[in-house]
Amino acid sequence: MKFNKVALSIACAAGFTVAGAAAANADTVTVKSGDTLSQIADENNTTVSSIQSLNSLQNIHLIFPGQKLVINANNGDAAVSTQQSAQTTQQASQQQTTQQASQQQTMQTTQQAVASSSEQAARDWIASRESGGSYTAQNGNYYGKYQLSSAYLGGDYSAENQERVADSYVLNRYGSWANAKSHWLQNGWY
Repeated sequence: MKFNKVALSIACAAGFTVAGAAAANADTVTVKSGDTLSQIADENNTTVSSIQSLNSLQNIHLIFPGQKLVINANNGDAAVSTQQSAQTTQQASQQQTTQQASQQQTMQTTQQAVASSSEQAARDWIASRESGGSYTAQNGNYYGKYQLSSAYLGGDYSAENQERVADSYVLNRYGSWANAKSHWLQNGWY
């Protein structure tokens, strides 16, 4: 009976030693002749790039029999690191997208401001040529700041109506005040 207890103790000790060695080596693989990195990655449920990164491999096609490769970082550190790296990349991408959107909006705002100022300048130029900027100027059937036909104004000679009707007239006929000014320069009227 003593013999069985001793044999059992020795077998248990050997089993723990083998299990301990297996656990210690669970995160590494020894390259065998004919192995490829993609084959090792597939067999160990990981990726070639992960193995390359963990082992600082310069050339993924150059591995040697007997070479020990780290497959998984201890306690999932590689997975956490990969996840953090992906999050960092995603955040950087989002930040870049936000910056690009901000730059586009700034450019659009600037373009609109320039267009608006050139539109306002064209509007002011026409008003100056037509009536000297007076809402009460009259020239026959034409009335107001933009010398619009009385029919266009519909009997409402207020400044607000003159502005509204002038905008509508110019946008419908020319598309913009700048185009109306170009027409005026070519023809002496708009």
